[in-house]
Amino acid sequence: MHTPPPGQQPGPHRRTAAWRGRKVAGAGTGTAGRGFRSHLRLGRKGLAIGVDIGGTKVAAGVVDAEGRILSQAKRSTPGNDPRAVEQVIVELVEELGRGHRIWSVGIGAAGWMDLDGGTVLFSPHLAWRNEPLRDNLQRLLRRPVLLTNDADAAGWAEWRFGAGQGQDRLVCITLGTGIGGAMVMDGRLERGRFGVAGEFGHQIIMPGGHRCECGNRGCWEQYASGNALGREARELAAANSPVAQELLKAVDGQVDRITGVIVTELAEAGDPTARELIEDVGEWLGLGLANLAAALDPGKFVIGGGLCDAGELLVAPARKAFARNLTGRGFRPAAEIALAALGPSAGLIGAADLSRVSSRLRS
Repeated sequence: MHTPPPGQQPGPHRRTAAWRGRKVAGAGTGTAGRGFRSHLRLGRKGLAIGVDIGGTKVAAGVVDAEGRILSQAKRSTPGNDPRAVEQVIVELVEELGRGHRIWSVGIGAAGWMDLDGGTVLFSPHLAWRNEPLRDNLQRLLRRPVLLTNDADAAGWAEWRFGAGQGQDRLVCITLGTGIGGAMVMDGRLERGRFGVAGEFGHQIIMPGGHRCECGNRGCWEQYASGNALGREARELAAANSPVAQELLKAVDGQVDRITGVIVTELAEAGDPTARELIEDVGEWLGLGLANLAAALDPGKFVIGGGLCDAGELLVAPARKAFARNLTGRGFRPAAEIALAALGPSAGLIGAADLSRVSSRLRS
């Protein structure tokens, strides 16, 4: 089967769905991103609801065409029951839709989606296995629904409204429990041939290293994520190191309570050990970014996720490690590394915006 190159695809997903067959003036015109930006003009009017599904909560918001959130609501994620999650989404959309004319709904969820964006192939947080989520929700909501990966949604939001604006080659990294990623290339989300691109956290950066939940050893997210920061701090405290006394004091001596969040708070308060731990994670982050630059050559990396609460304490050592490990350093331009601008709302903003653009193309 012939797959159009990135500059000629008519929508944010890789393979052409039936409703994307309509030609839009200016598509695929050669200049990076110009064709797709004509698609974006179709989505300037109207409101959309974005839904960000996490392991513990489902957040939703009404989003306008400028990326502004007009109203928000949240619910707890109801365990691992797919039908219960669908019902929570319906309740949120109905609640937020009162008093607004909603064009479409965008769903961002952790997991792998098929290329048509209709089925969740696998989700690590929920019991979704080959789940036809888009069709289920369209039937329940009676509105156009777009389904996308949560990191893709956040990356799209940063490209459209945040720290990635104006970039033709943008790579977004989300640092939380693990590491997620997204690529916006020439104005399109790049999802790869099989729809699972962006799993940057599972590049093997230390062969034979820490075991990862994916089954491999030495994955990047085992060294440069919030979980990695917490694990290193717990190991230091469990050894009763004299440099870990502030860590132990913060959790009343209960080592198992030490998390990446606690380490970050101590680092911001000036604790030298916490700062050293974050610097170590930052160096691993920079090394992984250098690997990605060698493969993808983006103009900018945008770093988001909960771990970025550490700000420059994390990003400054990452920049140094990136410069030290970049292939061809000194003889090539280097990508900028910046913190994300939209915070934890990026996922729902991006999901809403993608759904608005796609729903306009259907009409």
